[in-house]
Amino acid sequence: MREAAVDQAERRRLDRKAGMASVGVAGLLVLAKLSAFAATGSLAIAASAADSAMDLLVSLTALVAILYAARPPDADHAFGHSSAEDLAALGQAVVILASGAAIGVAAVQRLTGGPPPPLRAETLGLAVMGLSVALTLALVLFQRWVARRTDNRIVAADSLHYLGDLIPNIGAIVSLIAARHFGIYVIDTLVAVFAAVLISAGALRIGKRAVDALMDRKAPDAVEAAIARLARDHPGVRDFHDLRTRMAGSRIFVVLHVELDGAQPLLEAHDIGADLRRRILATYPNADVTIHKDVWDPGPRPAP
Repeated sequence: MREAAVDQAERRRLDRKAGMASVGVAGLLVLAKLSAFAATGSLAIAASAADSAMDLLVSLTALVAILYAARPPDADHAFGHSSAEDLAALGQAVVILASGAAIGVAAVQRLTGGPPPPLRAETLGLAVMGLSVALTLALVLFQRWVARRTDNRIVAADSLHYLGDLIPNIGAIVSLIAARHFGIYVIDTLVAVFAAVLISAGALRIGKRAVDALMDRKAPDAVEAAIARLARDHPGVRDFHDLRTRMAGSRIFVVLHVELDGAQPLLEAHDIGADLRRRILATYPNADVTIHKDVWDPGPRPAP
């Protein structure tokens, strides 16, 4: 359930806190897991460290997007700076894919190279991975609380991303327990292979979204349909046409032509368009909406 609305300044403050908490947790986990990997030699922990490095890059992008969202357009960027998020995400996808490939190759070599080497310092590894699970859960709960108060889709998406990261963390714990108590070391390598697949799949998803945005891909069909309903049902709007959208970073750019009664005063026509724009922004706060007002023609329409 969405919590009570907060003012714009409070929204920005909470969004910044959520972004900085995400970056801080991811950075701490990268350092802790790299130390645990050096001590244990566990490929599952190495894969989890690579996954946390991906989290750190994604969280940095989210934080930059949140900060950029507060900046108004300037003389050189009339439509804002949101495409920088997509450029950064595309670079991230390449780095993340390379990390996933490296983990996968190392795991396959270990599987085909004879008995896997025994793990070391399993207690330290278990402590680090337990810390990772606890911090990740705390971060997810905080991000969801912020998202309910601010309705920030970046924070909500980052929360879902970290929720999915619990899988490789728990897998690493299982592999360490199997090695310590049962002497089964192959689970560590299998978990690393599974984590490498997850990391690579995540990188491909991030890269696809970035390319789509840089190529001015339209908003999802559900978003366009919702905007069309708002226009169709708005008082004073007789008809509309040429609804066009494009995505850039976390922003949706909307261009819409509405048809109004040409006999009404200009002030009334302006108020209708302004009110419709406010309703669209209330539904999609990260939108940039441009509405053109045309004179309604009740005559027959040409075939599409």
